[in-house]
Amino acid sequence: MKRYIKTLVPAAALLMAVGTTSCTNDLDVTPIDPNKNTELNVSSLFNMCYANFGLEGDGPGNANIAAEDPGTAGLIRQYWNMNELGTDEAICAWTDPGVTTLNTNQQDASNMMVSIFYNRLYYGISVCNQYLDVASGVDATQTAEIRLLRAIQYYLAMDVFGNIPLATTISPAMPEQKTQAEMYAWLENEVLELEPNLSEPKAKTSADANYGRVDKAAAWMLLSRLYLNAEVYTGTAQWEKAAQYAKKVIESDYHLFTTGTGAYSSYAQLFMGNNGENGSSVEAVFPILQQGSTTASYGGSFFLMASCWKDDMVSNGTNGNWQGNRARPELVRQFFPNNDAPNETSANMTVAAGDDRALFWGQDRTLQIETITDFVQGFSVTKFNNVYSDGGTPTRTDFADTDFFFFRVAEAYLTYAEAMARLNGGTAPEDAVSLLNQLRMRAHAGTKSAYTLQDILDERSRELYFEGLRRTDLIRYGKFGGESADYVWSWKGGSANGVNFKKEYNLMPLPSSDLSVNANLKQNAGY
Repeated sequence: MKRYIKTLVPAAALLMAVGTTSCTNDLDVTPIDPNKNTELNVSSLFNMCYANFGLEGDGPGNANIAAEDPGTAGLIRQYWNMNELGTDEAICAWTDPGVTTLNTNQQDASNMMVSIFYNRLYYGISVCNQYLDVASGVDATQTAEIRLLRAIQYYLAMDVFGNIPLATTISPAMPEQKTQAEMYAWLENEVLELEPNLSEPKAKTSADANYGRVDKAAAWMLLSRLYLNAEVYTGTAQWEKAAQYAKKVIESDYHLFTTGTGAYSSYAQLFMGNNGENGSSVEAVFPILQQGSTTASYGGSFFLMASCWKDDMVSNGTNGNWQGNRARPELVRQFFPNNDAPNETSANMTVAAGDDRALFWGQDRTLQIETITDFVQGFSVTKFNNVYSDGGTPTRTDFADTDFFFFRVAEAYLTYAEAMARLNGGTAPEDAVSLLNQLRMRAHAGTKSAYTLQDILDERSRELYFEGLRRTDLIRYGKFGGESADYVWSWKGGSANGVNFKKEYNLMPLPSSDLSVNANLKQNAGY
């Protein structure tokens, strides 16, 4: 499945001027350009800030991130590419520009996918800045939400790129670059300051008002991620704060979804076409909304199913069979440590693993990957699909209805457990053991009496694989870049058996397109 990018607008330009079009009806998104005297539509501008997470938008006159296939410009899609492709979880068969080097940790400043992710984030930030410039006095809660959406995107940029430009208003001046530590401090202060004005945390389904909007629990989730990785970002650990904010989520109205339905486990229902309606959204602290009939997108959850499918598999509820992404053998071994994963369908795979989370297709597949471009080498991942757990019919088959749960409660359980283990000499204390066992019991995987830090990292992979967190986890554990790393996986660093790569590649390069127009920027070390 080939996806070629035509043009990219440097992020510096996006921070100075905003405009968009979109393939959505229900969000009422209309073009808004701060350089033109147009009537302010606060509702449209507010919705645009949310829409950037779930829609591509081709932009007026290529003013946005234009692509031959706009799905390539989707935030979810590139968030996934940055944080999964170079890890021990995922690899892609496509030969698209940018994908091949991400597979093998050999990206450079001209990598198209890296540039798209960077520019997509800064486009979203610029829309948020415009709202805050012209409408911050309209509603205190909405203003806090937009500040949080901006903070989430700045967090993603800081985590992936490290030393990034910071702009909090629309201005003709080129933004100044901040170090990763400076961005950490700004983010912490920003989220703590806005949090009191957010709505109280409330678990919702799609039938409830404000489903898909962020509340205080989303701020707590972002803070828990920030604090969990504080030592990476600043050199100073913040385990107590990570545990504190994760616990606030755990004790909120949001909770684990544990109700199975017919043939579908509670875990499987989190990633199905009706996950906004089947009850599993009580776990979704920030669902990014997808609805095939109204928010048609190739860069959201549709990508997470179509890119993982071939037409020899049971239908995923769409017509997408792009034959691209699949599991590296190390991910499958998380569920089959004895290297005995069967060549079975997904239904039989979960039974063999004794774990509902082992959503792999091994029939007519090989576990080992000798040729990256051969999709049937490597088990297929069937975690995301557009099937309705209640037997209902998706709104369309060429797009997906499956909401992407960007923050969910299970992550808070794992964050709390890891932070407490690090405060407890590397072993999870009793309350953390209980939380980890609740995740395993939900998956019918059986309980354990003790968990080390390595056990928790493995549990994070089993619970959160293909959700865009693995790169950050491996860096935090010292297992990603660097000659001292004690862990290699297949095709790490470009070798079939895996080799270490330089630690500087823990950060992605700043795109050359932005460096060429913003003299304030300095490239990350190693590029």
